[in-house]
Amino acid sequence: MLKPPSPADSVVIGVIGRAFGVKGWSWITTYTRPADGITQYRQWFVRSPADGGDAGKWYRVTKFAAQSQGVVAKLEGIDDRTQAEALTGAEILVPTDALPKVAEGEYYWRDLTGCRVQHVSGQDFGVVQELLETGANDVLVVGGEGQRERLIPFIPDDVLVSINIDQRLIVVDWDPDF
Repeated sequence: MLKPPSPADSVVIGVIGRAFGVKGWSWITTYTRPADGITQYRQWFVRSPADGGDAGKWYRVTKFAAQSQGVVAKLEGIDDRTQAEALTGAEILVPTDALPKVAEGEYYWRDLTGCRVQHVSGQDFGVVQELLETGANDVLVVGGEGQRERLIPFIPDDVLVSINIDQRLIVVDWDPDF
């Protein structure tokens, strides 16, 4: 029997949406990029809001199907609409070691969140609170207690001078007044 993953060793890759049909299928809101990347994970830890976020259960994904509105999935042991509806809103987690390895200079958002951000002059801008996906490039939302929020474009070799995940430090060349 698989143990529940710890928060430090897992990542939320999506949320189970409303039921699809009467045979236990569910719509899936995926956080993976590309969206169909979620189909490479066949074991999900499903954490329901009804469980208070602390409990959950492992499910084997038996089938995926692409629909015009997105992806639907069938979980082993979920065989009717009522069972599928009970999972609506549940988070889908996988162990971090199941994620594909990233190439040099590429990062998972989860690895950037919480990194300290400094200007090339040494001025502290705060920590990465979250990232935003935009059409042109991703954006770091940086701030912290007593610091104003800054939106810094994620543009390597231009705005981003260096990223050291081990030291949890990102150095940027970004106007401190912006």
